[in-house]
Amino acid sequence: MTNEGFGFAQTSLSELLEQIAANQPVPGGGAVAGFVTSLAAGLGGMVISYSLGKKSLADSQEMLQSAGERLAELRAQSLEQAEGDAKAYERLNALWSLQKDDPKRVEGFQNAVLGAIEAPGAIMETANEILGILQQLPGRSAKHLTSDLAIAVELAATGGRAAERNVSVNLPFIDDEHQRQKIDATYGTLGEKIDAQARDTIELLS
Repeated sequence: MTNEGFGFAQTSLSELLEQIAANQPVPGGGAVAGFVTSLAAGLGGMVISYSLGKKSLADSQEMLQSAGERLAELRAQSLEQAEGDAKAYERLNALWSLQKDDPKRVEGFQNAVLGAIEAPGAIMETANEILGILQQLPGRSAKHLTSDLAIAVELAATGGRAAERNVSVNLPFIDDEHQRQKIDATYGTLGEKIDAQARDTIELLS
């Protein structure tokens, strides 16, 4: 299947699940990480929507308004990144099917590997930003939606961790050892930050 012109944001959920379940390389795990991250932003947005205008949260209204607007942007960004990941992997997969000494593969393989790392890396960065926003909400948002906020946190963490899997699986294909170690350290640190933010926020909600 070619992913050219495939718009995840315009695809129905049932169609999307059929695409994911099909015997084809895309959309795959990286795209799913982006979808999960978008769900986190959407659910966090719902928590904020129920909190806006509440007199008991008057002191938090400015923060809530700003956070809600940013989560809406990140929700859309996550879907774009899901599609970006699918396209990046599709490029890499096309080169993988060629012989190792094929000039087209030799010329483009390293750049394709980097693309297949940077795409899920971007999803990790978005998940981390979403978690940073959600971390502001305990005690400053609607109490009856505490469970929804917790689920949003878990989804953002899951999306970030899932994206990190795709970073890790492609790292061994980077020829330059220094570059490989640098990428590993960068996204390893980001993964630890994602875990810490999720853990800290869940503790605040307990």
